[in-house]
Amino acid sequence: MSNPSNPSNPSKVLEARLPICQRRVEAALDRLLPTADTLPMRLHEAMRYAVMGSGKRLRPMLVYATGEALGLEPEALDGPACAVELIHAYSLVHDDLPCMDDDDLRRGRPTCHKAYDEATAVLVGDALQALAFRALAEESSGDIGTEARLKMVASLSMAAGSRGMVGGQALDLAATGQTLDLAQLEDLHIHKTGALIRSSVMLGALAHPDHDQDGLERLDRYAKSIGLAFQIQDDILDVEGTTDALGKSSGADARMDKATYPALLGLKEARAHGRELIDRALASLEPFDARADCLRGLAHFIMERGK
Repeated sequence: MSNPSNPSNPSKVLEARLPICQRRVEAALDRLLPTADTLPMRLHEAMRYAVMGSGKRLRPMLVYATGEALGLEPEALDGPACAVELIHAYSLVHDDLPCMDDDDLRRGRPTCHKAYDEATAVLVGDALQALAFRALAEESSGDIGTEARLKMVASLSMAAGSRGMVGGQALDLAATGQTLDLAQLEDLHIHKTGALIRSSVMLGALAHPDHDQDGLERLDRYAKSIGLAFQIQDDILDVEGTTDALGKSSGADARMDKATYPALLGLKEARAHGRELIDRALASLEPFDARADCLRGLAHFIMERGK
């Protein structure tokens, strides 16, 4: 790490890099997913439906951007980038089910259980989760050693399980109709949304053979901050956005009496808290040089995005 004079514009750097990384991970996902004519064909078709197509690919971008900040080539990061996106896709399929958030629309088209059926959607999520760990174990053109792969598996499994994303979903369901304080709300979202975002950054860092502890801690603080900010903006967009713009049903949080930042703090204070978190994230990156500009740009993007 170094801290030279840096005249570049992180948002412009991200604007240039994002479509490249999106195309890269989508090509890698296309190679990794079974083809729709492979038995069982309906399941594989539904898996591809759930993963491919539109999507911000924010979590793979965090993997690539972290690797870039540490001087890694993108070829070394395709496996981790696919793995985290597959976990994210599985979580969306299951979250949309009638027994969970009961959504009919995702990314501007019918949710997986609407396009297929509920049983197929459950199996899609199961299969995508398994495929994610295969991607970590096998998929990479870079020289990632066995020890690093094991650390990645540990990081992603913790982030995806009962002490991470799934646990956060359980807390979210339990909190429906309840009034939480800020600490409780943040604890919920550190698990539900933040854990996978933090793991995305850690996967990129763990791919580097010589990562140092101070760098890992700074990157983790960055990821924790942007994970909470991401959820705040999601909550704000659910209030202010339209279904057409979001590609999913707007106003769902209020209809289901969910615990959200705007409900607790109000829109103005929620935005202010989100900006404070972004400032913390950027401060964590201060020792990193211009190679971390994609990470800086992503921090700004999280609170400026419209969907």
